[in-house]
Amino acid sequence: MSTSGRLISLDVLRGLTILLMILVNTPGSWAYVYPPLRHAEWHGCTPTDLVFPFFLFIVGVSAWFSFKKYGTKLSRTTLFKILKRATIIFLLGFLLNLYPFFDFEKVRVMGVLQRIAIAYAFGAIICLSFKRKKLLFVLGLIVLGYWSLLYFCSAENPYSLNENIVRKFDLFVFGEKHIYKGFGIPFDPEGLLSTIPSIATVIIGYLVGQFISLETGILLKIKKLVLYGVLLTVIGFAWGFLFPINKALWTSSFVLYTAGLAILFLALLIYVIDFKGYNKWAKPFVHFGTNPLFIFVFSGLYVKTISYLIEIPFKDSTISGYQYLYSQVFVPIAGNMNGSLLFALAHIAVYWVICYFLYKNRIFIKI
Repeated sequence: MSTSGRLISLDVLRGLTILLMILVNTPGSWAYVYPPLRHAEWHGCTPTDLVFPFFLFIVGVSAWFSFKKYGTKLSRTTLFKILKRATIIFLLGFLLNLYPFFDFEKVRVMGVLQRIAIAYAFGAIICLSFKRKKLLFVLGLIVLGYWSLLYFCSAENPYSLNENIVRKFDLFVFGEKHIYKGFGIPFDPEGLLSTIPSIATVIIGYLVGQFISLETGILLKIKKLVLYGVLLTVIGFAWGFLFPINKALWTSSFVLYTAGLAILFLALLIYVIDFKGYNKWAKPFVHFGTNPLFIFVFSGLYVKTISYLIEIPFKDSTISGYQYLYSQVFVPIAGNMNGSLLFALAHIAVYWVICYFLYKNRIFIKI
């Protein structure tokens, strides 16, 4: 903990997660991406698949430290704060989907920020409504209930892309025009029904934040975190043989597996930064981690602007600003594959400069 009361390790993990979000979302060309920077095609888990659950885990940990200042029980004041924040985050995500054409007839309703908003709202309300033992019961109810929901609501292939209840539910609620189509058919990996188990990810994060705050002795704290992390990772991995680990469906095995890995990674950061005191290397990640929502929205707006609104004359036609930067600046330097990676890294460097400026001037954009 810093003298200001912030958990620096958490800021570092948050910053690293945001950095990786931008890295995997901003390749120079989607045709040239190294396998670890791609999502699993369906079942399975790549390093990229860890990014979003890690962030929701962080949301849960942060929620504990945030609400600890106001008391850890649900009240009118905290409920208003939760709903206000969730509404703003959801609307930001929806507006990001609308930009730049604002076509309401075909706009995708859900998305990353929308899932964060819903998972945060329900997760925070649940966490503030129950004490630890009952919260563990609710957590078990969510992960087991979601497993039952997927298994019993589809006669054949309940975990397949075409047959799963998640897709059918989202089609019923939103309609085909308002769902992500990147899988070749209408299916939203940030859909409404599959947001239910993501609430469990937030709850696990909250419980970990509570443990970190109340447990005494940093070395004992780290050892217990490692134990909990290994336990959840093993249970999630083993469960995956029955209920496949799948990020797109956000399966319950995926919840436990990724939460376990997130706990282990946080324990490692606490050991290195707080116990050993090696923290100078982490400063750039702290800069990213103190304005995460702003830089994520900014990066999304920037990419859409240079992709759809900026056209550059090229040969006998025009190409987007995004294509021009990749093909005419980064490909000549490093080739197709490495140029695509360099494109993303260069943008991360630019975003870091912005985050550093905000940090140095103590500008923290919060909701």
